[in-house]
Amino acid sequence: MQAVANVNRESQERSLLAYWPFLLLGTFFGFVLIRSEVVSWYHIQEMFRFQSFHMYGVIGSAVIVGAISTWLIKRSGIRTIDGQDIVVPAKDRRLPHLVLGGVIFGLGWGLGGACPGPVYALMGSGFPGVLVLFLGMLVGTFAYGVLQSRLPH
Repeated sequence: MQAVANVNRESQERSLLAYWPFLLLGTFFGFVLIRSEVVSWYHIQEMFRFQSFHMYGVIGSAVIVGAISTWLIKRSGIRTIDGQDIVVPAKDRRLPHLVLGGVIFGLGWGLGGACPGPVYALMGSGFPGVLVLFLGMLVGTFAYGVLQSRLPH
């Protein structure tokens, strides 16, 4: 029985160690977000007031990189680690749902001063006020989980 427990523990440790590259990549990405001031509340407010191009440039660059990456993945036939095809789902044509979701997301972003991604980088940088945003994200995710069956999809 003890031998089985040791084998299970060792395989679990090996599986957790397999994630260290992602931890390093995420840490590097958080560092880049902080240094480029993409998570700056002031830059976010300037964006929503149309006073600065900084955030629009960053977001526009991300859209271009994402579009080119998606095109390259489709064109070159890259497969997953398991050898399966990477399938890009068809476009969703339910525009009102997308607009409503975008408005809700934008309101939360504008009121909170940060989108969900950089909240972790801000917490890691020692900004205690971000904990309120993090708790709001948790409550919103929980509310969506409870209401998901009643929402139009």
